[in-house]
Amino acid sequence: MKVLLINGSPHTNGSTFTALSEVSSELNKEGIETEIIQIGGQDIHGCIACEFCHKSGEKRCVFDDAVNEIAKKFEEADGLVVGSPVYYASANGTLISFLDRLFYSTAFDKRMKVGASVVSARRGGLSATFDELNKYFTICGMPVASSQYWNSIHGNNSEESKEDGEGLQTMRTLGKNMAFLIKSIALGKEKYGLPEKEKRISTNFIRK
Repeated sequence: MKVLLINGSPHTNGSTFTALSEVSSELNKEGIETEIIQIGGQDIHGCIACEFCHKSGEKRCVFDDAVNEIAKKFEEADGLVVGSPVYYASANGTLISFLDRLFYSTAFDKRMKVGASVVSARRGGLSATFDELNKYFTICGMPVASSQYWNSIHGNNSEESKEDGEGLQTMRTLGKNMAFLIKSIALGKEKYGLPEKEKRISTNFIRK
């Protein structure tokens, strides 16, 4: 079993990384392999709605960067944790560009892969960013792992975030809960399989 953790902060070892590391450590204790991938700071283009990923037959993004590279790992993973600092009560712009393209360009079944988001800030905007990131999971059938509080940590840098005892505990609890959910889903899939999937119905709001 493996979980990918995406660091959307341009600060490689900042407070977001501290939070992700705490989650990763608990997953490792539960026998789940982890990989933290640095995305913040990379030059990642936003989606241009060219539909190449759907029309080319190759099921990949037209921009051949970290999105296509990580898509292969995402397909094989059992879970995904996305971490971001708060910018104006929103996630890092580079991370959003990455997630828009990653989720839209990949055609593989994401149902029952466990998702979680963690956010860091000096002070405010955490819950808005947390909600924003969770929407990527809920649109494609990924169960969302929860903790004892919203998955957030306070601190302007790594050292300050390490003083947020409640925030660190929230991350550890998230790691434990995510491990339990991943293992439970694996047992359920083995015994019952995935839920039956209906043919997609797409309804437009405006009709002629």
